[in-house]
Amino acid sequence: MTDKKLKGKKIKDQSTPKEGVRSCPLGSYWPLMGMGLATFILTLDQVSKWVVLNHLMVPPQTLSITSFFNIILAWNRGVSFGLLSSNNPYGPWILATIAVGFIAVIILWIWQAETRIMALAFGAVLGGAIGNLSDRIRFGAVTDFLDFHALGYHWYTFNIADTAIVVGVALILLEYLKEIWSENKK
Repeated sequence: MTDKKLKGKKIKDQSTPKEGVRSCPLGSYWPLMGMGLATFILTLDQVSKWVVLNHLMVPPQTLSITSFFNIILAWNRGVSFGLLSSNNPYGPWILATIAVGFIAVIILWIWQAETRIMALAFGAVLGGAIGNLSDRIRFGAVTDFLDFHALGYHWYTFNIADTAIVVGVALILLEYLKEIWSENKK
């Protein structure tokens, strides 16, 4: 950092980051891009669930789209892949409370993101987390409907929010691995 004088006062120049530290420049659109992506994913997720619940699954059925993909209706009362699911009446509220805390942390991370990819990755996770939280509050469970299968084996049923969370987390991990690799290369 360099020093500058402003009307006789010495101030630190914040425009030059420390060596080896990447930072989001002041006035950057990265956090807004992350928040915009979160909003887009949330909207896409909620619209897709509304179509499934109000049009495709009236009555509930299996819609075979291809030889390896169906649209079905499943309710996930737990977290990822049905973990921690139970019939406890407080379960959805406990998971919702945890999700709210997680969402607050993600919002903070979006505004502190050091790269555009990280802001977008956190935005994807945020949009997915809010989409699933919305279901949990309204229905007591998350609406899942994407069913991929092969050779008689079915993957866990999921939704667009789940996809955004997985893609976002994968991008975050890849960015960290890329950073570690570049540091070890020096």
